[in-house]
Amino acid sequence: MLMPPFISAHIPYMRRFIPLIASATLLLGCATQMPTHIALDPQLPAVTMQADSLAPIAIEMIDTRSANFIARFNKEGEAAKLVSPSEAPRQQLEQVFRTGFTKAGYQIDPSSPQHMQFQLEQLLTDVNNSTLGYEASNNIIINVIASNSTKTFTKRYTARNQVSGPFSADFATLELAMNNLLGDLTGKIINDPELNQFIQQ
Repeated sequence: MLMPPFISAHIPYMRRFIPLIASATLLLGCATQMPTHIALDPQLPAVTMQADSLAPIAIEMIDTRSANFIARFNKEGEAAKLVSPSEAPRQQLEQVFRTGFTKAGYQIDPSSPQHMQFQLEQLLTDVNNSTLGYEASNNIIINVIASNSTKTFTKRYTARNQVSGPFSADFATLELAMNNLLGDLTGKIINDPELNQFIQQ
């Protein structure tokens, strides 16, 4: 079957444009692709010396959240996009608490009757996107259950902050806001006079 002269004359030009169109589509897809993970990096907060006799304590960190994602991107008319952490928050936070309480003057001893369990109840960045920009709310909740041979001490610690900006949410900004919030909350727990008074009984 013969093609009309007009179409056959333009086939070489069309063949040249197909790779260009494919490349442009690929670049556009890469530019709009959302990262798959958020990198948490909780740092050791400023710690005040609490015990001067290397009092032994046992530390346990558990994750009681119902889902693993730590960021939820909401946009009207679209399904929420969920982003997981690159490392397990439970392990990262346990290391912060172990190092922090050691710096506060305690000796970490798994067999100690002075036991502290840290329960990660919430660790979430909720991002709302709109045509004007984004607003992100960060929420962290950690429950602490301290116990000895006769008594139990329970306290719920919460921390919140917000970040916003034009255009789409920048992952580096979100990570920094969450890591700063983690530092504030872990410092609040490690330096809490009420908690320290209980575990030194």
